[in-house]
Amino acid sequence: MPLLTAQSISKSYPSATEVPLNILTDVSLSLAAGENVAIMGPSGSGKSTLLSILGTLERPTSGQITIADVNPLELPEPELAAFRSQKIGFVFQDHHLLPQCTVLENVLVPFLAGGRAGQEEVAQAKHLLERVGLADRTLHRPAQLSGGERQRAALARALVRSPQLLLADEPTGNLDSANADAIVELLLELQQETKAVLVVVTHNAHLARKLQKQLTLDHQNLKATD
Repeated sequence: MPLLTAQSISKSYPSATEVPLNILTDVSLSLAAGENVAIMGPSGSGKSTLLSILGTLERPTSGQITIADVNPLELPEPELAAFRSQKIGFVFQDHHLLPQCTVLENVLVPFLAGGRAGQEEVAQAKHLLERVGLADRTLHRPAQLSGGERQRAALARALVRSPQLLLADEPTGNLDSANADAIVELLLELQQETKAVLVVVTHNAHLARKLQKQLTLDHQNLKATD
């Protein structure tokens, strides 16, 4: 049974002319629990737009998304926000850590949508920080971390609510090759442990080959990578 299904997703934007700007046309994707895929393609091909739609941050012009047997785009906005917080984890090229907060506080941010973080949530966050090698950095602020450490903190934050769908947009784009390889291996290890679906958008062919499937987004649609 697919955990993530995107069916006939199209996305267009109004333009200065009468002809809309088409970004995605009839894109379909289906992934079961524990599967992962890399999506490649030239800049401006719509990779990040597709990731935003899969993550319910943006609505498609047409088409349907199902995540764990739920069509989240049919939910009222407050329920959609709660669904996104519980079911979807995001890892971006820029870590987007809050500079005024400690590493531990940053990892706990996803729980704030539901109110507050209790002892169980704090224990989960500390466990993940230990897994990503930051057990001795919990009280540090992002400015005190290296680039690789900040991205590992962002990975812990994305996983802290055990999401069923994990979306990564150029997660190693700002890292050197050694740190990039370490982050990818850690990402895949944790994804396989949780049996989440992982979708990675990247320009990095070396990274893409580490995933189970490789697809290319070109001319507004997905195809198998050559």
